[in-house]
Amino acid sequence: MVSITRFERARLVTARALQLAFGAPPLIKPVSGDSAYGIASKELGEKVLPLVVIRRFPDGRVERIAV
Repeated sequence: MVSITRFERARLVTARALQLAFGAPPLIKPVSGDSAYGIASKELGEKVLPLVVIRRFPDGRVERIAV
């Protein structure tokens, strides 16, 4: 399994937190008092995010990592 970098993780969590802030339904049961960032981080930890990391390499290869 390919792991994601800390920069990719930050990008995924902030992108999902923005979606949640604009009214997207959470994919996990949120605990009272959770922020959008906290919910997004938990979703990533439970591997329920419907997002994909796309890595482009200088030699033209493209790697898609489903999160």
